[in-house]
Amino acid sequence: MLYRNLLAMDTEETLRSLPIDGAVLMGGCDKTTPGLLMGAISAKVPAIFLPAGPMLRGNWNGQPLGSGTDVWKYWTERRAGTVSEEDWNGVESGIARSPGFCMTMGTAATMTALAEAMGMTLPGASSIPAADSNHVRLAIDSGRRIVEMVWDDLKPEDILTLAAFRNAIAVDMAIGGSTNAIIHLVALARRRGLDLPLGVFDEIARHVPVLANIRPSGEFLMEDFYYAGGLRALMAQIRDLLNLDCSTVNGKTLGQNLEGARIVNSNVIRTREAPITESGGTAILYGSLAPDGAVIKTSAADRRFWKHTGAAVVFKDYQDMEARINGPDLEVDESSVLVLQNAGPLGGPGMPEWGMLPIPDKLLRRGVRDMVRVSDARMSGTAYGTCVLHVSPESYVGGPLALVRDGDAICLDIAARRLDLLVPEAELASRRSQWKRPGPKDHRGYLALYRERVTQAHEGCDFDFLAPDGAPSEPEIF
Repeated sequence: MLYRNLLAMDTEETLRSLPIDGAVLMGGCDKTTPGLLMGAISAKVPAIFLPAGPMLRGNWNGQPLGSGTDVWKYWTERRAGTVSEEDWNGVESGIARSPGFCMTMGTAATMTALAEAMGMTLPGASSIPAADSNHVRLAIDSGRRIVEMVWDDLKPEDILTLAAFRNAIAVDMAIGGSTNAIIHLVALARRRGLDLPLGVFDEIARHVPVLANIRPSGEFLMEDFYYAGGLRALMAQIRDLLNLDCSTVNGKTLGQNLEGARIVNSNVIRTREAPITESGGTAILYGSLAPDGAVIKTSAADRRFWKHTGAAVVFKDYQDMEARINGPDLEVDESSVLVLQNAGPLGGPGMPEWGMLPIPDKLLRRGVRDMVRVSDARMSGTAYGTCVLHVSPESYVGGPLALVRDGDAICLDIAARRLDLLVPEAELASRRSQWKRPGPKDHRGYLALYRERVTQAHEGCDFDFLAPDGAPSEPEIF
């Protein structure tokens, strides 16, 4: 996350300082999509997004493999001793067999899908595999269209309305998208001068079914999704939940772009009558442990833990976790709640993807494959498990997460949208009076700037000085 903001700044400065009338934004992996879009919004020039496209399916031992998700799964089994080194090497060799980004519904596939849902790509663009010849045609069509957009002076601000962002949230829920999408959408909306509070995500999630049967929430991969009808087919299933009058980069409305879209394989893209789940794949939690909110991907969590109270096992930072998580003397069982502190926007720094805390080795050997885990970090979009993420305010700035100690009871209640630390207020007040902020790890350069000006997770983790304040100034020429 450190470098999403740097990419956004680089994109903005490049577009405004050079004689560029319009831009084709070429990105794909994770932070590149929001970074490019954030910069283009601020630069206020016509722009169209060209997704890199997902990889083809991986393959090992006759089984389809999905990058990220299956790496996590097989590495967990390797640690548990159920997968040999030879098999592990076979998985590694077969998991990425073409160009493209991760072929699961990770952050890359999620964010390119949301770019399309918001109208920033040509119809159907986000699902085309990188190796498919249709991707070359898409590139040609995108190049042709940006010239027309320049003549029409069609800019991101004309497309990215509040209704377009609500469409993106609805699609995010229907595809079982990455939790990272929440931070990126909030940041994109703020660049556009729009407020997108976390409550909007939860409001929409409660009414949108999960229809994409794609890993890590489902069975299939992005290549299957494309040939099953792609994002247009999925959006056509939730037409009544979308604002179809929203404009898109091809000059037509979203509703016009969905005409004729249909599901080809209903095992991959479910119908409204047979959803994966009845409501969206992500929930926003509040409570004494997350006053400003936290996020959990419910579609990738074990239902046994949807309501759970357990004793905290606390790691003060990532290095502490690495040193102790697999120690034989760690007091932990399957009912414990693993807690990672100081992994947020400032504490990481940069909110690393550490939120899928590893299951301790001694529990893996006993067959445990999921536990409740809580942190102010993010999680890879390809990851899974009962992981509460983006706890805000983060522990580094003195949020309640900083006050958790070993043995404290933590209650997770997804149905009630609650995350609570069950410790008396008097005890918390005493701990708060003794708390000291960890010393800064970086004192110079970009990291010093980042630490000074980045916002919290619920605000999008963007720089506060990049909020819109009118038209960008022209660079001085010397």
